[in-house]
Amino acid sequence: MAAEDAAPGEDRAEGLKANAIGFVDALVIGLNSTSPAYSLAAVIGPIVALVGIYAPGVMFASFVPMLLIASAFYYLNKVDQDCGTTFSWVTRAMGPWIGWLGGWAIAMTGVLVVGSLADVAVSFALLAVGLDGWVDNAFVRQLLTVLLIIVMTAVCVIGTELSAKVQNVLILAQVAFLLVFVAVALYSVYAGTSKYDSVEPSFSWLNPFGAGGAALSGGLLLGVFIYWGWESAVNLTEEVEDSETAPGKAGLWSTVILLVTYVSVGFAVVAYAGPTFLAENADEEEFVFAQLATDVLGGWDWVLLLAVSTSAIASTQTTIIPASRTALSMARRRALPASYGHINPRFRTPDVSTWWVAGIAIAWYLVVNQISSNALFDSLTALSLLIAFYYALTGVACAVYYRRHLLESVHNFLLIGLGPLIGSGLLAWLLVKSVADMSDPANSYSGTSWFGLGPPLVIGIGITVVGIVIMCVWRLRAPAFWAERPGVVDPELVHGKET
Repeated sequence: MAAEDAAPGEDRAEGLKANAIGFVDALVIGLNSTSPAYSLAAVIGPIVALVGIYAPGVMFASFVPMLLIASAFYYLNKVDQDCGTTFSWVTRAMGPWIGWLGGWAIAMTGVLVVGSLADVAVSFALLAVGLDGWVDNAFVRQLLTVLLIIVMTAVCVIGTELSAKVQNVLILAQVAFLLVFVAVALYSVYAGTSKYDSVEPSFSWLNPFGAGGAALSGGLLLGVFIYWGWESAVNLTEEVEDSETAPGKAGLWSTVILLVTYVSVGFAVVAYAGPTFLAENADEEEFVFAQLATDVLGGWDWVLLLAVSTSAIASTQTTIIPASRTALSMARRRALPASYGHINPRFRTPDVSTWWVAGIAIAWYLVVNQISSNALFDSLTALSLLIAFYYALTGVACAVYYRRHLLESVHNFLLIGLGPLIGSGLLAWLLVKSVADMSDPANSYSGTSWFGLGPPLVIGIGITVVGIVIMCVWRLRAPAFWAERPGVVDPELVHGKET
C-alpha cells in the first residue's frame, strides 16, 4: 500500500460526514454535474452541422468511452473510497508525479467552467422572465453571476445533505421541462405543424457512421464531453451510504440516463427543426434552444429557458464538488498545503478548499471576460484537454492497479482491464485530435492567434505548465508525498468485495 496514513477503507480523522446522502442523491448529483439541458443547448447545433440527421447516433457513440471509464471509476472506488478519486487511484497505481497532475487537472476543470455555467444560468433565467436587456448589460450579468457562484458555494459548504436536496429539486424541474419540450416537438412533427423543414424520426439516425468517418470523428470531439461530470457522485464516496459500491453505481447509471436523455432530445430537435436550420445556426449554440423554445412552446417558452437555467445552476454547484474534494484529498496526502484539508467542524465539509475553488473561478471568469466573451468560450474549449487527460489516466490506472487479477476471470479481463483501456485509448485519441484542431487559431471562438496557436491550446498548455511548476515547488518544500511508490490492489479487497 502506497501510504499507510491514507489506506483505503480507514476511518479518516479529517471528518467528512459519513452516510450523509444515499444512492439516489449521489445519482442526482452525478446527473446534474453534466448540466444536461445546457450541454444539449451548446452542442446540438454544431453536431448536426457535422453529421446531419445522424446526431443521435453520434451522441450514442460518444457514450461508449464514458461508460468504459465509468466502469474504471466503479472498480477503483470498490477498493479505495477516496474523495480524490483520480488523484488517489493514479497515485497508487502509477506513482505520485502522474497522480498529482491528474488531481491538478480535475481542480482546474472546476476553475474553468464554474463561471461560464453560472453566466448561462443567469442569462437564461433573465430571458425566461423577460429581462432580455439585462442579459446584454455586461456589468449586471457578471454581478449576478458572481453572486450566484457565492450562493452555490455556500450551499456546498453548509452541507452535503442541503446540496442533495437542492439538486433533487433542480433535476426534477430540468427533466420535466425537457420532457415537455420533447413531447410537444414530436407532436408538432407528426401533426405537420412545425414551421421548419421537419423530418419524421427514424431508427437509422442511430447509425453513427451514417455521415462518414471524418464527420464522426468531429462529432465525437463535441459529443463525448457532454457526458463529463457524472463522476461527482464518486467524489462524494466518503459521504455516501454503502460507499464501496453506491457511488460507482451512481456514476454508471448517470451515464446511462444521460444517454437516454441526450438521444431523446436529439431526436426531437433534429426532427422538429430539420438538419438545414440547425446546420445554418450551428455557431449560435445556445440561441438554437432559445429560438426553438419559442417556436415549439410559444408563450410557454420560459419552460425550456428555465430548464437550461436550472441545469446550469445545478452544475455550477456540483462542479465545485470534484475540485474541492480533490484538493482535500491532496492536502491529506500532503500533496498540497494542509490548510486545503480543513474540514468545517459544524458542517463537516471541506470549507477552505471549496471557497478557494470558487474564488479562483470567480477571478478567472472576471479576468477572461475583460478580454472578450469569446475568450471565455475559448477557455471552455480548453476543458476537453483536461477532461480527456484525467479520464484516460483513470482508465489506465484501473488496469494497472488490478493487473495481477485481470486473468482470474473473463469478467475481470473485460470490465476491469480491456474496457477501461479501450476507453482510455479513445480519449487519448480525442486528446491528440483536439490538440491538432486547437493549434489552428481559426478553429477557436475568437479566431485570434496567441503565440501562433489557438487560444484554447495556449490555455491548456498554460494550465499544465503552471501545474508542473507548483508541483515541483511543493516537491522541494514538502517531499513526503513523493516518497510514495506505486503498488497493486490488495487481493483481500478484490476477492472480499466482488459481487
